[in-house]
Amino acid sequence: MTELTESAIRTALSRVDDPEIRKPITDLGMVRNIDIAGDGSVDIGIYLTIAGCPMRTEITDRVTRAAADVPGVGAIRVELDVMSDEQRTELRRGLRGDSADPVIPFAQPGSMTRVYAVASGKGGVGKSSVTVNLAASMAARGLNVGVLDADIYGHSVPRMLGTDARPTQVEKMIIPPISHEVRLISIAQFTSGNAPVVWRGPMLHRALQQFLADVFWGDLDVLLLDLPPGTGDIAISVAQLIPGAEILVVTTPQQAAAEVAERAGAIALQTRQRIAGVIENMSWLELPDGTRMDVFGSGGGAVVAENLTRAVGADVPLLGQIPLDTAVREAGDVGEPIVLTDPDSPAGAAMNEIADGLAVRRRGLAGMSLSIDPAAR
Repeated sequence: MTELTESAIRTALSRVDDPEIRKPITDLGMVRNIDIAGDGSVDIGIYLTIAGCPMRTEITDRVTRAAADVPGVGAIRVELDVMSDEQRTELRRGLRGDSADPVIPFAQPGSMTRVYAVASGKGGVGKSSVTVNLAASMAARGLNVGVLDADIYGHSVPRMLGTDARPTQVEKMIIPPISHEVRLISIAQFTSGNAPVVWRGPMLHRALQQFLADVFWGDLDVLLLDLPPGTGDIAISVAQLIPGAEILVVTTPQQAAAEVAERAGAIALQTRQRIAGVIENMSWLELPDGTRMDVFGSGGGAVVAENLTRAVGADVPLLGQIPLDTAVREAGDVGEPIVLTDPDSPAGAAMNEIADGLAVRRRGLAGMSLSIDPAAR
């Protein structure tokens, strides 16, 4: 019979990821000790990042299951401990580096994260619903996706993604909760109940800066920012903090809404950002007999795309049209995006198709500088 060793158990634990950080607990310094008794029973000590870690039960279960797969293991006892301040500092350095001032990873030259700022000219066009469903759809395809709820006054992303979990703070690093495989951060996670946020411009800018720099987003393929309606402080701050962010304009078919949405997209002329395209939401209502009712008129999305194409001098496509469906609202209220619960519905299929067009491939080294100097002659 194969001898039971600490190395074998540690190898098994290397396949256990921390539920929030999504990296192996062995790499994060979370394994305190592994003690094997003569009868094959094993005592495993695990460090938690903070005393009130909300994932303590899940971590215990994952460790127990992983250790149980090692041949020869008998009873398993997991003892939880808490990292010291020095260990947390080392963890933060390992994840974010040793920079004195946090940096925005998405603004760095080597960043390969595609950043989409989802904008609308006015409220009520379903911008947040579109953001959440695009994120969930991309995540379901295996992409690493994050959502930043930048609508400070009208935050709604946590509810729509079905979580009331709070972020975990390790020193000055904030670890965002994950729901439907999407990392998310929102001011709602830092307020009590449904308390309003009463802030002016400089505080909004600082909050956005902290969400981008202090949050440990991990290695994202896509980051979606749910912007507030209009062209105010947050839209300007996004352009300053992440110049490479692309704008997604959400509108309804209504001509009045389309005119306002066009203004939201035209901010790209001043910020020099790229407009990724226009999404027309609530395009029509499908009736039981198969006919369509244009509740909010028709053609608004196409008009916005055409006018923005002329204004910016580059192609701004109409990425898709999403039909009006009460199931979208119902899914958002219960925190289960329709792209996951009913992907074949007209609205779910439309949003999945848009997500397919926006999703990026898994990243490689193509186009990245390897900092190799020519050999000296």
